[in-house]
Amino acid sequence: MKDWNPDLYRQFEAERTRPAAELLARVLHPNAKFITDLGCGPGNSTELLQHAYPEALLTGLDTSQAMLEKARERLPSCRFEKVDIREWKPTQPQDIIYGNASLQWVTGHEELIPHLMQQLAPEGVFAVQMPDNLSQPSHQLMQKVADQPEWKDVIAGVDNSRKQLLTTEQYYDLLASQGAMVDIWRTTYYHVMPSAKAIVDWLSSTGLRPFLAPLDETQQEAFLASYLQELEQVYLPRADRSVLLAFPRLFLIARKSARH
Repeated sequence: MKDWNPDLYRQFEAERTRPAAELLARVLHPNAKFITDLGCGPGNSTELLQHAYPEALLTGLDTSQAMLEKARERLPSCRFEKVDIREWKPTQPQDIIYGNASLQWVTGHEELIPHLMQQLAPEGVFAVQMPDNLSQPSHQLMQKVADQPEWKDVIAGVDNSRKQLLTTEQYYDLLASQGAMVDIWRTTYYHVMPSAKAIVDWLSSTGLRPFLAPLDETQQEAFLASYLQELEQVYLPRADRSVLLAFPRLFLIARKSARH
């Protein structure tokens, strides 16, 4: 699959950064010195962390070289590394491990969550926000188009690298078993979009990427046109001609005990 497109991703930066800010607002660790941003992307969430903790040693991790280059341009005083989150083991235990809309792309949360909690210092904070929207029409319709006869063979067996999240209870147990105090909540954002086409633009940089990857440019345009037609049947104009994109997100905050 082609690398992520930072410019396309940042087209809706305000909407993407809002949950990052709301997650950070619930992180209580005023003396944090070592902080890592998991899946930092172009640095929008890392910038929030830098403003909140200007004296901390802040590291951003990502697997996309293009995203890391943009993040380094944006925040030259921070450290950025190309690392798979599943294999990450910092030399220094972290006071805050923060992940905004990144862990949903990593499989095996039953092993991943305990692994990340083990990288925290005593009383460290693990704070994560993940989209929980695979059951939304925006994502269900991607697969509906991919299953149409003209696309079924071309996109056969596509792995979108995203699986349904675990249940709230499962996440609680994974975190509590690590000796953490846990806070979990869900928020559904209703993003005001100028049109259904704007939803296509939003998802072209994220959820649609695996479906578009096997297609050439002409095929991508045709696939997106079919997808837009499906969206327009569901995301109807409101009173001001805007459309509302429902976007559920899951928030997890866990404070590790002093004994672990």
